[in-house]
Amino acid sequence: MKGKTMPKGPRGEKRPGDLIGMSVMVAKIATGEIEDNHKSGRVRSGKAGAKARAEKLTSEERSEIARKAANARWE
Repeated sequence: MKGKTMPKGPRGEKRPGDLIGMSVMVAKIATGEIEDNHKSGRVRSGKAGAKARAEKLTSEERSEIARKAANARWE
């Protein structure tokens, strides 16, 4: 079975490829045998980037961004 690799999840994590294997994994997560709640580096760097962006914006720029977002939600 050369060339077969384990399927990867949406964030690149290794996941079982069959239904039974996935069921066993879900049961292990539910019982606490394994943990499946780590955050990727992309999440951490995104939060850091958002904080840096917020610090450099003026209050008028923040208000304008918020106004555009509110208008987009209500359209």
